[in-house]
Amino acid sequence: VQLQASGGGLVQAGGSLRLSCAGRTFSLYAMSWFRQAPGKVREFVAGISWSGASTYYADSVKGRFTISRDYAKNTVYLQMNSVKPEDAAVYYCAASSSPELTTNQDAYNYWGQGTLVTVSS
Repeated sequence: VQLQASGGGLVQAGGSLRLSCAGRTFSLYAMSWFRQAPGKVREFVAGISWSGASTYYADSVKGRFTISRDYAKNTVYLQMNSVKPEDAAVYYCAASSSPELTTNQDAYNYWGQGTLVTVSS
């Protein structure tokens, strides 16, 4: 499974941005977004189960970010609203064959190349 993340860029604090992650034959994988800010460890942001029935969010983004998936387009989205300066990071999409949606990075078999989100205040 190859994943291609896109959609990053410069956004003003309070603004919105939508990230996309395209991949072939990823319909049976749970998909998640992680992020890594400079000098910090990579952290879980949001995840969606392979069926799309379950989603999970880090507390820091709950209520502001929404993860969704489009099976016809083999694409997962991360809609980022009310963006804050602390959301600035490189965002990575990842696919997991785990039957349970998990925040454990070790459970993710495939990773995209990352897309940079910069937030101006």
